[in-house]
Amino acid sequence: MVVKSELKLIKSLQQKKCRNEHGLFVVEGKKTVEEVVNSDMKVYKLFAVDTTTLEVDGIHIEKVTARELNQMSSLKNPNGYLGVFHIPKPTEKITSDWVLVLDGVQDPGNLGTIIRLCDWFGISDIVCSADTVDCYNSKVLQATMGSITRVNIQYIHLDTFLSSMKLPVYGTFMNGDNVNTAELPEKGIMIMGNEGKGVSDAVARLCTDRLAIPQFGGVTTESLNVASATAILLHEIRK
Repeated sequence: MVVKSELKLIKSLQQKKCRNEHGLFVVEGKKTVEEVVNSDMKVYKLFAVDTTTLEVDGIHIEKVTARELNQMSSLKNPNGYLGVFHIPKPTEKITSDWVLVLDGVQDPGNLGTIIRLCDWFGISDIVCSADTVDCYNSKVLQATMGSITRVNIQYIHLDTFLSSMKLPVYGTFMNGDNVNTAELPEKGIMIMGNEGKGVSDAVARLCTDRLAIPQFGGVTTESLNVASATAILLHEIRK
């Protein structure tokens, strides 16, 4: 039986301020829990309705009832597995050839999909503005499908970061140069902006180049979803 104080702690981790206070985050779902357990992230506690089906070695799994899991979960229909992990310290050193910068991305599903895309395209570093949604938000984690364990994510002031990097900085704009014909270098920085406002004026001033995805359909479509646009741009980087 899980004590009330622990149930309260785990439930509180749905809030960013509590995640930051305790240095913990929650992952749900068998596949994602197993991926995080088998990464370098440190386990705090694991819970399962059926402890025999979770494939982890040498780590205690606490058996819980469906009711207890429901009390911990952020999901309407919990799927039987929940893990609590320590938030790792991000690596400040940039290791990938290209860096993806996110300027005020707000939607958790978008961020989770972008993290998964970076994992797919071999982009190991994402740098986020302070107002970008927290990567340990439960909806973000669900959308990453475990890719959160393979991408280094930092939250820092973008002006400081961009000013310190000796790489070309590509901002994405509606009126930029056609990305299909642009000659992209082997290393660089790609900036994706907020879903509604795009790249902020302060960050736009630090861009050395402007890119756009050409539109072939009717003008009634104002813009692409930021995660969809990221997929296209990362594909162009890797062509």
